[in-house]
Amino acid sequence: MSGAYCTLQSLVNLRLQAKDLPLFRPGRSHQQMLGNARSPFKGRGVDFEEVRAYQFGDDIRSIDWRVTARRMKPHTKVFQEERERPVMVLLDQSHSMFFGSQHNFKSVTAAEISALIAWATLNHGDRIGGVIFNEQELQETRPKRSRKTLMHWLNQTERMNRKLRATSISSLDAEHGLTRTLRHARRVAHPGTQVFLISDFNHINEEAEQHLSQLARHNELMAIRVSDPLESELPAPNRYSVTDGMHSLMINTRQQQLRQQFHQHYLKQNEQLQKMLSRFRIPLLQITSAQPSAQQLLGLYGVRINSQDQHQNQENSWQHKTH
Repeated sequence: MSGAYCTLQSLVNLRLQAKDLPLFRPGRSHQQMLGNARSPFKGRGVDFEEVRAYQFGDDIRSIDWRVTARRMKPHTKVFQEERERPVMVLLDQSHSMFFGSQHNFKSVTAAEISALIAWATLNHGDRIGGVIFNEQELQETRPKRSRKTLMHWLNQTERMNRKLRATSISSLDAEHGLTRTLRHARRVAHPGTQVFLISDFNHINEEAEQHLSQLARHNELMAIRVSDPLESELPAPNRYSVTDGMHSLMINTRQQQLRQQFHQHYLKQNEQLQKMLSRFRIPLLQITSAQPSAQQLLGLYGVRINSQDQHQNQENSWQHKTH
């Protein structure tokens, strides 16, 4: 359990679980991921290299029939595997993420998911980078296949996470933070980039939807929503005093009508998000802050992790390398 804030060491330790994370299997599913083992993340693609004479053993599906007809001899297309594919993570560290009721704050779970993706990307030999954002700040790390770049990303993640405080931020500021980040991602993401957007998606406006649509049109975009159980269900019937750090309020969860309205509001928001992402053909993963981050992400791909594996990182020391 990490709690309200993450640490650099905890993000570094996630490299061990990331070794088993099959993010980049060939193929891609646009369906909602609910736990089946097939990966929704597109594997390395292939680039066309040349056309040459057909040789015994070549895949007949690669025969170039136009060239074959022109030269009267069978010719086949040759492809070369695409290498060092850029991967960008858009990590939300805004104040709506600074909330949690059981295991982690949503901001910590999001940071851990981003670290797992970063380590898995580097293990796969691809370039990792991204943008960490809140209501006022946007920190970009250009994608590189470098441990130094990954460590810079983790340092920036910890720094942005530690800046979160229980202060009042307007909904308008939060909307503009996400919108500004998506606008920036459209400018810097090269076509074909794998983009992961990790957020609670509590602040989506029309402009943000437009940027999501355009970003998904030219890139492989994956949405990862982080939520907390207390956002969908009120706590056990009782009277509670709640505060946002500046204001306090008494709520009575014994009222059945209030409980139903609260739950229905969450379901409606979730349904609207799913419909919007489905319209843009953006897959969605649902992650909860009430469970260990690595265990959830690994579980989505049929990879089991036991308690011994979870604590193995505490038995291994690792020095930060710059390359």
